[in-house]
Amino acid sequence: MVKAVCNVSVAPIRAEQSHQSEMVSQLLYGESAEILESNGNFTRIRMDFDGYEGWADSRQLAEISDEVFSERRTQVLTKTFGFDDLKDGKLLLSLGSELKSDINPVFETATGINIANAAKLFLNVPYLWSGRSFFGIDCSGLVQLVFKVHGITLPRDAYQQAEKGRVLDFVEESQPGDLAFFDDEEGRITHVGIMLDDQRIIHAYGKVRIDTLDSSGIFNADLKRHTHKLRFVKSIL
Repeated sequence: MVKAVCNVSVAPIRAEQSHQSEMVSQLLYGESAEILESNGNFTRIRMDFDGYEGWADSRQLAEISDEVFSERRTQVLTKTFGFDDLKDGKLLLSLGSELKSDINPVFETATGINIANAAKLFLNVPYLWSGRSFFGIDCSGLVQLVFKVHGITLPRDAYQQAEKGRVLDFVEESQPGDLAFFDDEEGRITHVGIMLDDQRIIHAYGKVRIDTLDSSGIFNADLKRHTHKLRFVKSIL
């Protein structure tokens, strides 16, 4: 089994081995992956964090030996931005990146309030399909990263995340840190957001924003209409 780590701030993971191919997720600096196949320019990987597979630019990966990987320790960056010092200068990093560490990883305490506050750090970050960083993020990427810095691993996509946790009977029962899921006309889960207090929700829609949630779904005050139809709210913690 050959491993690699991401050596740039954010590496696109694509559906096919082409820069023109759809981006399906992203690998953050220091995150590791198993190498499944390589053709030189592109490498097919399986992310260690969430098992997501796709093709990455080989130049944005650094192979590591089994011995180095087995002894490797990292600390997840919990600040909005950070830096790593490289030979040719500093590298700007986003929350959720992984830095070499001499100690076992330390995470923020996983409480609903802490998760809600971490989500607020992303306010106004632009929406990016399949993004999972401060440079651009989608709805499920936001949820995944916020929980990651609290030591909780969630799947990459909203429909996968919807399989976790306990369903609440009423929207009014929701607490900060709960997850609300939304479906399309065919009943497929297509959107997710993190509950705040007073039935407010933070989610990625155009940008990361805060809206209100009622039994029908998300009400967007700017558009003066509901934008997402509620399926259920779940307690994850």
